[in-house]
Amino acid sequence: MALTLTEKIIKNHLAAGTPVPGQEIALYIDQTLTQDATGTLAYLQWETLGLDRVKPGVAVSYVDHNTLQTGFENADDHLYLRTVAARYGITFSPAGRGICHQLHLERYGVPGQTLLGSDSHTPTAGGLGMLAFGAGGLNVAVALAGEPYYLTMPEIVNIQLEGSLPPWVAAKDIILEVLRRLGVKGGVGKILEYSGPGVKSLTVPQRATITNMGAETGCTTSIFPSDEKTREYLKGKQREADWQPLSADPGASYGQTYRLDLSRLEPLVAQPHSPDNVAPVAQLPPIPVQQVIIGSCTNSSYEDLARVAAILEGKSPAPGVELVVIPGSRQVYRLLAADGSLEKLIAAGARILESACGPCIGMGLAPASNSVSLRTFNRNFRGRCGTASAQVYLSSPETAAASALTGYITDPRTLGETITITEPDHCGSEEEREGAPAPDPNQPIIRGPNIKPCPLAQPPAEEIAGSVLLKVGDNITTDDIMPAGAKLLPLRSNVPALAQYCYANIDPDFAARAQAAKGGFIVAGENYGQGSSREHAALAPLYLGIRGIIAKSFARIHRTNLINAGILPLLLAREDDYKNLTPGDRLLLPALRTRIAAGEETLICKNLTTGQEISLTLALSPREREVLLAGGLLNYTKDKLTAGRDVDNRCTR
Repeated sequence: MALTLTEKIIKNHLAAGTPVPGQEIALYIDQTLTQDATGTLAYLQWETLGLDRVKPGVAVSYVDHNTLQTGFENADDHLYLRTVAARYGITFSPAGRGICHQLHLERYGVPGQTLLGSDSHTPTAGGLGMLAFGAGGLNVAVALAGEPYYLTMPEIVNIQLEGSLPPWVAAKDIILEVLRRLGVKGGVGKILEYSGPGVKSLTVPQRATITNMGAETGCTTSIFPSDEKTREYLKGKQREADWQPLSADPGASYGQTYRLDLSRLEPLVAQPHSPDNVAPVAQLPPIPVQQVIIGSCTNSSYEDLARVAAILEGKSPAPGVELVVIPGSRQVYRLLAADGSLEKLIAAGARILESACGPCIGMGLAPASNSVSLRTFNRNFRGRCGTASAQVYLSSPETAAASALTGYITDPRTLGETITITEPDHCGSEEEREGAPAPDPNQPIIRGPNIKPCPLAQPPAEEIAGSVLLKVGDNITTDDIMPAGAKLLPLRSNVPALAQYCYANIDPDFAARAQAAKGGFIVAGENYGQGSSREHAALAPLYLGIRGIIAKSFARIHRTNLINAGILPLLLAREDDYKNLTPGDRLLLPALRTRIAAGEETLICKNLTTGQEISLTLALSPREREVLLAGGLLNYTKDKLTAGRDVDNRCTR
């Protein structure tokens, strides 16, 4: 039978289940990654499992998010991560070396392997032909123990690329067009697999831009074939031995197929405040910009920034425009320095930041009140930049550079003759891939005072009662639930402190009200929990006593994080019942534990305030039922390991 590329990799990694869309499957994991905003909790959870070393052959702990050190908290986290890595045999990548997804592409990604990362943009590695998944930190901790990763088998959607990009149209414009077509929830339950003759015209950095921002469609992951372009890229990184050709079989069957003629694309932007609010640059009125930032895990490759340098050569930004450039890794920095591109950027007046996430996650460079910031990032949710009143647009580096020169959002096709960039050969022996260190059982693990234990749920009671503490609308993001930014990111290792800011931008009184009520329920609309993989958006509500979220639908990673935390992801059986739930209503879920144990999917929720009964759906796999009955994934996994279920034979290959 002809197989898709996704099906081939799944077949080689299948640990349990049948890969039929909608069925739960388990996959062996070859590689893991964490970053410092999620990694501390992941390794605290890992430590409780009582194992002496991690099982995957490649496990990397990156420091790239919390690099602004205005107090001891971030530095203490980094020291904890460094000592945990030495203790358990994890490769440690310190601050300044680069953004995790850019670095993993350069150093560790291997076509045909699986990667699980505690960051929603882990699918970036799909640009190399990896099957890469973003997940909560607890899922990564369990994978570090050698346990397979469980997920619902997605529908595989083919995006057939034809033709080649016109001058000044970029890979960012491809994924913006995909977002324009699919929206921020159109990819839920799907894997986007790219193929077609147009693929051959795209370099690996271009493909990685597409797979990175594919996360904004809500898809499980995105993947490109591994071909000659992949081989050329890996050869340039002195990793040609990692290459193998991989593609779908002729005649492979897909759930859906979208055809995209690259030659018909034009420069696009995502307008405030959603990545799918896409419009052609040429159709916009003149929009003055006060800030232009070029970088992030979406667009910080040498290829991107060298082209920007060529555009800016001998020129300066328009008066009043702040221009910022962020190389994605130290290797990118050095390549730009070696060929003179860095000097061009400096001469143009650009502020050059260290190789880190920085402004993309609100860590500095917040724009002025009511200003316009044009960024090459992947998300423009309201307030994510650090300024609630700012208008953030997303674009390609080419559009961003052109706009910096004119002072308004500008079509780069006005720049004249196009610029061709070829990535040079590898430079610098210190940029080589590092092997996993041997674990050191004598290495003490250093925990600063801001590092607190991860909260744990209790197994569900026979019945749960509580009030509706908050009612929100559609497309609530994890940024809405648990804000990030320079002020709050240092609290990521301290859930009790962080939880006090839960929903702070929507309802500043929510945390105090939840604690006073000793918990309750949140009611939401469609696509609840879209955005980042941060499990803090589940753990903070757990700490505040939230035991159930009642929603019209859930984003994939957040739904899993809720189950992992022991919180019930409850679907409204009838969307009309959304309007029948009001903040303050007292709800009761009777016979809850019995119904979960019996595998019943329909629960009756009694609204004790109105006297109404509302039908809820709790659709769980048999394993997910066991996880919830145990009080979350950590309790469930500890029970398995304690029971001695052949853990040593579950190690990844």
